[in-house]
Amino acid sequence: MSIPTVKAGKILEGRKGLIVGIANDRSIAWGCARAFRAFGAELAVTYLNDKAKPHVAPLAEALDAPIFMPLDVSVPGQLEAVFDRISETWGELDFLVHSIAFSPRDTLQGRVTDVPRDGFLTTMDVSCWSFIRMGHLAEPLMKNGGTLFAMTYYGSQMVVENYNIMGVAKAALEAAVRYMAAELGPKRIRVHAISPGPLATRAASGIPDFDELLAKAKSKAPSRELVDIDDVGAATAFLAHDAARLITGQVLYVDGGYHIMD
Repeated sequence: MSIPTVKAGKILEGRKGLIVGIANDRSIAWGCARAFRAFGAELAVTYLNDKAKPHVAPLAEALDAPIFMPLDVSVPGQLEAVFDRISETWGELDFLVHSIAFSPRDTLQGRVTDVPRDGFLTTMDVSCWSFIRMGHLAEPLMKNGGTLFAMTYYGSQMVVENYNIMGVAKAALEAAVRYMAAELGPKRIRVHAISPGPLATRAASGIPDFDELLAKAKSKAPSRELVDIDDVGAATAFLAHDAARLITGQVLYVDGGYHIMD
Protein backbone atom coordinates (compact mmCIF):
# COMPACT_ATOMS: atom_id res chain seq x y z
CA MET A 1 0.00 0.00 0.00
CA SER A 2 1.50 3.33 -1.02
CA ILE A 3 1.16 6.74 0.60
CA PRO A 4 -0.02 9.46 -1.83
CA THR A 5 2.44 12.16 -2.78
CA VAL A 6 1.62 15.76 -1.91
CA LYS A 7 2.93 18.59 -4.07
CA ALA A 8 3.26 20.87 -1.06
CA GLY A 9 6.19 18.74 0.14
CA LYS A 10 7.19 17.58 3.60
CA ILE A 11 5.81 20.59 5.44
CA LEU A 12 5.36 18.61 8.67
CA GLU A 13 8.70 16.83 8.56
CA GLY A 14 10.06 16.26 12.04
CA ARG A 15 6.62 16.46 13.69
CA LYS A 16 5.33 13.51 15.70
CA GLY A 17 1.69 12.63 16.20
CA LEU A 18 -0.72 10.06 17.57
CA ILE A 19 -3.58 8.75 15.44
CA VAL A 20 -6.41 7.04 17.34
CA GLY A 21 -9.34 5.49 15.53
CA ILE A 22 -8.09 3.68 12.42
CA ALA A 23 -10.33 0.65 11.90
CA ASN A 24 -9.74 0.03 8.20
CA ASP A 25 -8.84 1.86 4.99
CA ARG A 26 -12.21 3.65 4.96
CA SER A 27 -11.73 5.28 8.35
CA ILE A 28 -11.55 9.05 8.72
CA ALA A 29 -8.52 8.44 10.94
CA TRP A 30 -6.83 6.65 8.04
CA GLY A 31 -7.42 9.62 5.75
CA CYS A 32 -5.84 11.85 8.40
CA ALA A 33 -2.92 9.50 8.90
CA ARG A 34 -2.18 9.36 5.18
CA ALA A 35 -2.20 13.14 4.92
CA PHE A 36 0.05 13.65 7.93
CA ARG A 37 2.48 11.02 6.70
CA ALA A 38 2.49 12.45 3.19
CA PHE A 39 3.41 15.82 4.71
CA GLY A 40 6.37 14.17 6.43
CA ALA A 41 5.12 13.57 10.00
CA GLU A 42 6.06 10.49 12.02
CA LEU A 43 3.07 8.64 13.46
CA ALA A 44 2.07 6.47 16.37
CA VAL A 45 -0.98 4.33 15.58
CA THR A 46 -3.38 2.42 17.82
CA TYR A 47 -5.86 -0.39 17.18
CA LEU A 48 -8.93 -1.24 19.21
CA ASN A 49 -8.35 -4.92 20.04
CA ASP A 50 -7.02 -8.24 18.73
CA LYS A 51 -9.95 -8.54 16.32
CA ALA A 52 -9.12 -5.17 14.76
CA LYS A 53 -5.34 -5.64 14.72
CA PRO A 54 -5.08 -7.60 11.41
CA HIS A 55 -7.01 -4.83 9.63
CA VAL A 56 -4.92 -2.00 11.06
CA ALA A 57 -1.46 -3.60 11.09
CA PRO A 58 -0.82 -3.30 7.32
CA LEU A 59 -1.94 0.32 7.42
CA ALA A 60 0.44 1.08 10.28
CA GLU A 61 3.18 -0.64 8.29
CA ALA A 62 2.41 1.52 5.26
CA LEU A 63 2.80 4.56 7.48
CA ASP A 64 6.15 3.29 8.83
CA ALA A 65 4.67 3.78 12.31
CA PRO A 66 7.34 3.13 14.98
CA ILE A 67 4.65 2.85 17.66
CA PHE A 68 1.73 0.45 17.16
CA MET A 69 -0.30 -0.38 20.25
CA PRO A 70 -3.73 -1.54 21.38
CA LEU A 71 -6.05 1.12 22.74
CA ASP A 72 -9.55 0.59 24.02
CA VAL A 73 -10.27 3.69 26.09
CA SER A 74 -12.76 1.73 28.18
CA VAL A 75 -9.97 -0.56 29.44
CA PRO A 76 -8.24 0.98 32.47
CA GLY A 77 -4.58 1.75 31.90
CA GLN A 78 -4.40 1.31 28.14
CA LEU A 79 -4.55 5.02 27.34
CA GLU A 80 -1.84 5.82 29.88
CA ALA A 81 0.32 3.00 28.45
CA VAL A 82 0.17 4.58 24.98
CA PHE A 83 1.33 7.95 26.28
CA ASP A 84 4.04 6.31 28.40
CA ARG A 85 5.34 4.61 25.25
CA ILE A 86 5.29 7.91 23.34
CA SER A 87 7.19 9.57 26.18
CA GLU A 88 9.79 6.79 26.22
CA THR A 89 10.20 6.62 22.45
CA TRP A 90 9.92 10.27 21.41
CA GLY A 91 9.84 12.33 24.57
CA GLU A 92 7.49 14.76 22.85
CA LEU A 93 4.30 15.01 20.82
CA ASP A 94 3.19 17.59 18.27
CA PHE A 95 -0.38 16.56 17.49
CA LEU A 96 -3.01 13.93 18.14
CA VAL A 97 -6.13 12.89 16.26
CA HIS A 98 -9.01 11.50 18.33
CA SER A 99 -11.35 9.79 15.89
CA ILE A 100 -13.35 7.45 18.09
CA ALA A 101 -16.95 7.40 19.27
CA PHE A 102 -19.23 4.71 20.59
CA SER A 103 -22.74 4.23 21.88
CA PRO A 104 -24.41 0.89 22.68
CA ARG A 105 -26.78 -0.01 19.87
CA ASP A 106 -29.92 0.12 22.00
CA THR A 107 -28.84 3.50 23.36
CA LEU A 108 -28.00 4.96 19.96
CA GLN A 109 -31.18 3.74 18.29
CA GLY A 110 -33.53 4.84 21.05
CA ARG A 111 -34.92 8.28 21.84
CA VAL A 112 -32.72 10.68 23.77
CA THR A 113 -35.61 11.02 26.22
CA ASP A 114 -35.42 7.29 26.98
CA VAL A 115 -31.65 6.84 27.19
CA PRO A 116 -30.61 4.60 30.10
CA ARG A 117 -28.01 5.97 32.50
CA ASP A 118 -25.40 3.30 31.76
CA GLY A 119 -25.77 3.79 28.00
CA PHE A 120 -25.46 7.56 28.39
CA LEU A 121 -22.33 7.24 30.52
CA THR A 122 -20.71 4.82 28.08
CA THR A 123 -21.48 7.12 25.15
CA MET A 124 -20.02 10.16 26.89
CA ASP A 125 -17.02 8.29 28.27
CA VAL A 126 -15.79 7.00 24.91
CA SER A 127 -16.98 9.83 22.68
CA CYS A 128 -16.08 12.85 24.83
CA TRP A 129 -14.24 12.21 28.08
CA SER A 130 -11.54 10.15 26.36
CA PHE A 131 -10.59 13.22 24.29
CA ILE A 132 -10.33 15.34 27.43
CA ARG A 133 -8.15 12.68 29.03
CA MET A 134 -5.93 12.52 25.94
CA GLY A 135 -5.48 16.28 26.13
CA HIS A 136 -4.42 15.95 29.77
CA LEU A 137 -1.85 13.28 28.92
CA ALA A 138 -0.60 15.09 25.81
CA GLU A 139 -0.09 18.47 27.49
CA PRO A 140 3.27 17.72 29.15
CA LEU A 141 4.57 16.17 25.91
CA MET A 142 3.69 19.23 23.82
CA LYS A 143 6.67 21.19 25.09
CA ASN A 144 6.82 23.42 22.03
CA GLY A 145 3.08 23.65 21.47
CA GLY A 146 0.91 21.34 19.41
CA THR A 147 -2.56 20.59 18.14
CA LEU A 148 -5.35 18.35 19.42
CA PHE A 149 -8.05 17.19 17.00
CA ALA A 150 -11.44 15.59 17.68
CA MET A 151 -13.96 14.41 15.09
CA THR A 152 -17.51 15.70 15.34
CA TYR A 153 -20.61 15.96 13.14
CA TYR A 154 -23.36 18.41 12.19
CA GLY A 155 -25.79 16.47 14.41
CA SER A 156 -24.21 18.26 17.37
CA GLN A 157 -25.81 21.55 16.30
CA MET A 158 -28.99 20.48 14.55
CA VAL A 159 -31.32 17.56 15.11
CA VAL A 160 -30.38 14.89 12.56
CA GLU A 161 -32.81 12.01 12.32
CA ASN A 162 -31.46 8.80 13.88
CA TYR A 163 -28.29 10.48 15.22
CA ASN A 164 -29.95 10.65 18.63
CA ILE A 165 -27.71 10.48 21.72
CA MET A 166 -24.55 10.79 19.64
CA GLY A 167 -25.62 14.33 18.80
CA VAL A 168 -25.66 15.10 22.51
CA ALA A 169 -22.20 13.58 22.96
CA LYS A 170 -20.77 15.52 20.01
CA ALA A 171 -22.21 18.77 21.38
CA ALA A 172 -20.39 18.07 24.64
CA LEU A 173 -17.23 17.26 22.68
CA GLU A 174 -17.37 20.59 20.82
CA ALA A 175 -17.83 22.46 24.10
CA ALA A 176 -14.81 20.60 25.49
CA VAL A 177 -12.79 21.70 22.46
CA ARG A 178 -13.55 25.36 23.20
CA TYR A 179 -12.73 25.13 26.89
CA MET A 180 -9.54 23.17 26.25
CA ALA A 181 -8.47 25.66 23.57
CA ALA A 182 -8.86 28.47 26.11
CA GLU A 183 -6.97 26.63 28.82
CA LEU A 184 -4.11 25.29 26.68
CA GLY A 185 -3.69 28.29 24.38
CA PRO A 186 -1.07 30.01 26.58
CA LYS A 187 1.10 26.91 26.04
CA ARG A 188 0.68 27.23 22.27
CA ILE A 189 -1.49 24.13 22.18
CA ARG A 190 -4.37 24.51 19.74
CA VAL A 191 -7.56 22.46 19.90
CA HIS A 192 -10.02 21.83 17.06
CA ALA A 193 -13.08 19.78 16.18
CA ILE A 194 -13.25 18.59 12.58
CA SER A 195 -16.79 18.13 11.26
CA PRO A 196 -16.88 16.07 8.06
CA GLY A 197 -19.99 15.64 5.99
CA PRO A 198 -21.59 12.17 5.95
CA LEU A 199 -19.07 9.45 5.10
CA ALA A 200 -19.61 5.75 4.47
CA THR A 201 -17.47 4.51 7.38
CA ARG A 202 -17.92 1.47 9.58
CA ALA A 203 -19.01 3.70 12.46
CA ALA A 204 -21.73 5.25 10.32
CA SER A 205 -23.16 1.82 9.54
CA GLY A 206 -24.78 1.81 12.98
CA ILE A 207 -27.01 4.77 12.06
CA PRO A 208 -30.37 3.70 10.58
CA ASP A 209 -31.19 4.91 7.04
CA PHE A 210 -27.66 6.23 6.59
CA ASP A 211 -27.79 5.77 2.80
CA GLU A 212 -30.66 8.25 2.67
CA LEU A 213 -28.57 10.73 4.65
CA LEU A 214 -25.72 10.36 2.15
CA ALA A 215 -28.06 11.00 -0.79
CA LYS A 216 -29.52 14.06 0.92
CA ALA A 217 -26.07 15.48 1.64
CA LYS A 218 -24.96 15.04 -1.96
CA SER A 219 -28.06 16.69 -3.38
CA LYS A 220 -28.09 19.65 -0.96
CA ALA A 221 -24.40 20.49 -0.58
CA PRO A 222 -23.34 23.46 -2.75
CA SER A 223 -20.47 21.32 -4.07
CA ARG A 224 -22.96 18.60 -5.12
CA GLU A 225 -20.52 15.92 -4.02
CA LEU A 226 -19.70 13.97 -0.90
CA VAL A 227 -16.57 14.55 1.11
CA ASP A 228 -14.02 11.73 1.30
CA ILE A 229 -11.47 10.77 3.92
CA ASP A 230 -8.61 12.40 2.02
CA ASP A 231 -10.43 15.75 2.01
CA VAL A 232 -10.77 15.49 5.77
CA GLY A 233 -7.16 14.43 6.19
CA ALA A 234 -5.72 17.33 4.18
CA ALA A 235 -7.78 19.91 6.07
CA THR A 236 -6.79 18.43 9.42
CA ALA A 237 -3.10 18.30 8.55
CA PHE A 238 -3.16 21.96 7.49
CA LEU A 239 -4.37 22.99 10.94
CA ALA A 240 -1.33 21.27 12.49
CA HIS A 241 1.04 23.45 10.45
CA ASP A 242 2.57 26.68 11.77
CA ALA A 243 0.62 28.58 9.11
CA ALA A 244 -2.45 27.88 11.27
CA ARG A 245 -0.79 28.81 14.57
CA LEU A 246 -3.40 31.47 15.42
CA ILE A 247 -6.42 29.33 14.59
CA THR A 248 -7.80 27.48 17.61
CA GLY A 249 -11.04 26.43 19.27
CA GLN A 250 -12.77 25.98 15.92
CA VAL A 251 -15.27 23.53 14.49
CA LEU A 252 -14.06 23.13 10.92
CA TYR A 253 -16.72 21.83 8.55
CA VAL A 254 -15.37 19.72 5.69
CA ASP A 255 -18.67 18.93 4.01
CA GLY A 256 -18.88 20.70 0.68
CA GLY A 257 -20.92 23.45 2.33
CA TYR A 258 -23.76 21.15 3.38
CA HIS A 259 -24.06 22.68 6.85
CA ILE A 260 -24.93 26.14 5.46
CA MET A 261 -28.05 24.88 3.67
CA ASP A 262 -31.56 24.84 5.09
